[in-house]
Amino acid sequence: MSDKSPFAPQGTPDQVEEGRVFAPKFDSNGLIGCIVTDAWTAEVLMFAHMNPEALAKTITTGEAWYFSRSRGRLWKKGEISGHGQRVVEMRVDCDQDALMLRVEQAGAGACHTGRESCFYRSVPLYEPPGRTTTLNFVGEKKFDPAKVYGDPESGETDE
Repeated sequence: MSDKSPFAPQGTPDQVEEGRVFAPKFDSNGLIGCIVTDAWTAEVLMFAHMNPEALAKTITTGEAWYFSRSRGRLWKKGEISGHGQRVVEMRVDCDQDALMLRVEQAGAGACHTGRESCFYRSVPLYEPPGRTTTLNFVGEKKFDPAKVYGDPESGETDE
């Protein structure tokens, strides 16, 4: 974490867990994980990372901003697709190293594959895991990603 961070440094475990000071704990790469759920259905839409700048922009604007590890840059959800996210509530976990956003999702879905949720496959349980484990699809495509994002080879998506 840089000294330029707008956030308080982590204090003692008691201060972090029971205090009122927001002191997010970023990992060694300067990122914090963020679970995103639909504010009204509670469906888990996606998981993303935020750096201090994305977190500050999200808090300031009320719109979801993330940090793309693959592109190495900040991105606003919906900047390409139009499927933005208005933040209704932000929560932080007990040791302040994970965030949860409750959002109003604009458009047909949050996933760049054309689905409502990025969690559209289930892993079978009560079977030994292996190289032939078959995933079950539980989410249908809601939009055509090629029409929303254009050339899939460009790599420019809302992740």
